[in-house]
Amino acid sequence: MSERKIGGELIALERSVDVGGPVPRSAGSRTVRRDGTASAAPSGWLVALLAVACGMTVANLYYAQPLLSSLSGVFGISTAAVGGLITVTQIGYVAGMLLVVPLGDRVDKRRLVVVLLTVTMAALVAAGTAGAFTVLLAASAVVGVTSVVAQILVPFAAGLAPAHLRGRVVGRVMSGLLTGILLSRALSSVVSEAFGWRVVYLGSAVLMAVLALALHAVLPSQPRTTNVSYGRLLGSCARLVRTHPALMRYGLYQASMFGVFSAFWTTVSFVLTGPGYHYSGFGVGVFALVGVAGAAVAPLAGRWADHGRTRPVIAAAFLTGAGAFALAGFGRHHIVLLALAAILLDMAAQTTLILGQHCIYRLDEGARARLNSVFIATFFVGGAIGSQVASVVYHAHGWTGVTVFGAAVPLLALLYWVTEHRSAARRGATVRGVR
Repeated sequence: MSERKIGGELIALERSVDVGGPVPRSAGSRTVRRDGTASAAPSGWLVALLAVACGMTVANLYYAQPLLSSLSGVFGISTAAVGGLITVTQIGYVAGMLLVVPLGDRVDKRRLVVVLLTVTMAALVAAGTAGAFTVLLAASAVVGVTSVVAQILVPFAAGLAPAHLRGRVVGRVMSGLLTGILLSRALSSVVSEAFGWRVVYLGSAVLMAVLALALHAVLPSQPRTTNVSYGRLLGSCARLVRTHPALMRYGLYQASMFGVFSAFWTTVSFVLTGPGYHYSGFGVGVFALVGVAGAAVAPLAGRWADHGRTRPVIAAAFLTGAGAFALAGFGRHHIVLLALAAILLDMAAQTTLILGQHCIYRLDEGARARLNSVFIATFFVGGAIGSQVASVVYHAHGWTGVTVFGAAVPLLALLYWVTEHRSAARRGATVRGVR
């Protein structure tokens, strides 16, 4: 066992999590060092393709949100019932994170990505041609499970980059993923209004087919990094949490930020469609485009990570998130201030996400897919809680209550951040004592 200092915290690195031991890795035609890491940066066009692929696949999770009103009329069901479409999709995504993403350590990632994209394409065709709501519901659940492709491609990109450039490469890929999230609602609104809701699903199915062919053609092979059974592979995720305390710490950091991010975007639509604005669903989708400006911070966050500035930048992100909600509270009746708050919040959430991923990928190079699975699942739970709490708070205390909640959570996370420094100091003293 060896120890490495990551983000200000001493981390014990153990390669014994995989009982069967790591299988030698390769990166296709890329040069690989003896430790299995890449010796040269991946080409710019390959990174760009991975970024586009992440954005296009994750967008499938959000296309339905602006379509709920139309779907309610088409299938003759209540608004509450049609809302189950979003719930089922998100449940599918969580299932995919826990059950599918860990396979990225056991099978060739390129093959896994192509298979998942093919299944996604078929599910989207089923959704776009659905004659009954139950068919659409089942197809959406499958889309949720298989859209975890994005969370396989991010550690794939990390494996292609040498250690000193890993944060920058991951930041660029993540900027594509985040842009896809932010553009999906607006794109769905525009396409459905012009051509109908079915074209949204069928058009995405075509894009998934093109992606599958492109990625199969250009991605280098990344063979499995472990040979343990699937059951033991899933069990090893729990052992990773125990072995690497930083995994849960960074997961909770991001859970707090993704929680308030979800709280904002869940409730701001109530503000924009209510008295004072009276925006249509399309108008809310257009407002969501302001968040794209926040995606510009992703490459910068990667550079900060590469330069060892993880701890101070995470603290700054927490303060920025809290400040964004303060601005949103004071700017309740000013659309420009609300837009600025949205941009700042997106920047803060993206920064903590990229810095967190950069750190966890260094914990165990043979278990990146499982590390990412635990990390994403952790903060995804935070997002679900934040969205639900914000809905309750909004209906009880209005927008002011939501902004107070949104400002308080990052400040609590900042207090938790302080304990990281103390923990690192205690561990450092222990190591010095042993020596």
